[in-house]
Amino acid sequence: MTTLYNIKERKNIRRILRKTMPEGEKILWKALKSRRIQYKFRRQYSIGPFIVDFYCPEVKLVVEVDGETHLDEEVIKYDKQRQKYLENKGLKVIRFESGEVFGDPNIVADDVFKKCEELNKIKGD
Repeated sequence: MTTLYNIKERKNIRRILRKTMPEGEKILWKALKSRRIQYKFRRQYSIGPFIVDFYCPEVKLVVEVDGETHLDEEVIKYDKQRQKYLENKGLKVIRFESGEVFGDPNIVADDVFKKCEELNKIKGD
């Protein structure tokens, strides 16, 4: 049986991505790992053929921080395919532009917390 999450063959890629995270991701990671929002997140986590910026397994939430490269038409198309794949696996994906993270990381972290709470409530029902 093939695993869907954190595929071993991508370990080195994930390690490189963690060491070279864009500034927006670093700022958001600091807020998420502080446990200020009470949910555990993993960064640069592989799900199927993709590596996501942040993942909370407890509520199956993927958080993406989109920088300038995500304005390119090809990247937009790739992101849509990627998001469709993740959603088809039962995951919820939320996206933030890096400018939002730079502007006020606390607001972004609050939005992530609210989404976690919403998904946790749905899971509990």
